[in-house]
Amino acid sequence: MTEALKAKLKTLPAAPGVYFHKNSDGEVIYVGKAAVLKNRVRQYFQSPDKKDPKTRALVSEIAMTDWIVVDTEVDALFLESEMVKRYQPKWNVLLRDDKSSSYVRIDMKSEIPYVSTTRNPLDDQAEYYGPYYEKHTVATALRILRPIFPYYTKPYTGKKTLDTDLGLTPGIEIGKSSPKEYKQNLRRLISYLKGNRQKLIRDLEKDMHKAAEKGNYEQAAQFRNQFFGLRGLATKIVFSDQEFLDISNDQALRGLQKLLKLSHPPRRIDGFDISHQSGTNVVASQVTFINGVADRTKYRRFKLRNQKNNDFANMREIITRRLNHLKDWGTPDLILIDGGQPQLRAVKDILDPTGITYIGLAKEFEVIIIPGKFEQRIPNIGDGCENYQELLLPKHSHVVKLLQRIRDESHRFAIQYHTLLKRKSMLK
Repeated sequence: MTEALKAKLKTLPAAPGVYFHKNSDGEVIYVGKAAVLKNRVRQYFQSPDKKDPKTRALVSEIAMTDWIVVDTEVDALFLESEMVKRYQPKWNVLLRDDKSSSYVRIDMKSEIPYVSTTRNPLDDQAEYYGPYYEKHTVATALRILRPIFPYYTKPYTGKKTLDTDLGLTPGIEIGKSSPKEYKQNLRRLISYLKGNRQKLIRDLEKDMHKAAEKGNYEQAAQFRNQFFGLRGLATKIVFSDQEFLDISNDQALRGLQKLLKLSHPPRRIDGFDISHQSGTNVVASQVTFINGVADRTKYRRFKLRNQKNNDFANMREIITRRLNHLKDWGTPDLILIDGGQPQLRAVKDILDPTGITYIGLAKEFEVIIIPGKFEQRIPNIGDGCENYQELLLPKHSHVVKLLQRIRDESHRFAIQYHTLLKRKSMLK
């Protein structure tokens, strides 16, 4: 260990959180979670002879460690999953290549859904959340959440069980709630799984007061129990934006700031993608990342008004519609478009007047395309009035990894909506 790392380890807190092992280049090579950061992280550097070869190889590469403190182990579980998706650390794959990921499965199309975990997501129209890397940890988190958001764990039979008496089911079998009310409750659980904890707490508080004002005291009591249940979990992540930027060691957000010559790191990044099949069921997606982390409460999906096989016109329509919502949806610091110079050229005249920075990411070689307002310029072939900078950064660059994550998430979200519309059209 270096002296700097030894000094850093002495400051580890006795709190739950997510930790980031980094190599000498500042690259995140492993992300893990801990109930007590102080104990878990220090274990890596103790008794090396008792560790397996892979772990010893990982430890030999660690030059520095950073961490994010959260208030509960449940938060650490969901944050770890998001950070592994973001950084794609090589050692998470190498150390877990013999383990299957675990997902939470909920089929909201069923009249009375149930919640379960699985290692193998199927194309069965159910919704899957994850992946998580330790099945027993996911099961523990669900057990913690179940008294707050009661749910069934098996297909509904209509029979009363011990779980009914314990208040762990919605009680449809005894007339305590209806299938409609149960699905509303499940949507709150899903919102929590997606990381929308603070919005959920605010919504529950509003619903509690509204129900009380209308005299629906039983419903108000249910909202109250859920509200205080979540508050009791202390679900708020206790780190500020600046602290998060420090945790990332400036590898992604500050890298983008420097690359794009921004006055500050791009706090909000919106990513856009188009999906269709030969001009039918044309849809688009907007995904939003705050401080490099997906914020699914701000995701948007669009059905194109002009259904046609023209990705440039389609992208132009979507960006125009997005700009109409700057006040109510918020203004991004950076827009990432899936595509190259043609896609950027299609939206140039509507984005330039806004002052919002926008770039493209071309799939084949992961080339970053930057419109020509920068010092180093490469002329756009065949168009003398526009210039573009084309950058091919190393694939292990945190800037590239973050942009890939945003692009892939926008692509996934667009495909999901396109598939939904396609299935609906086939049933007509």
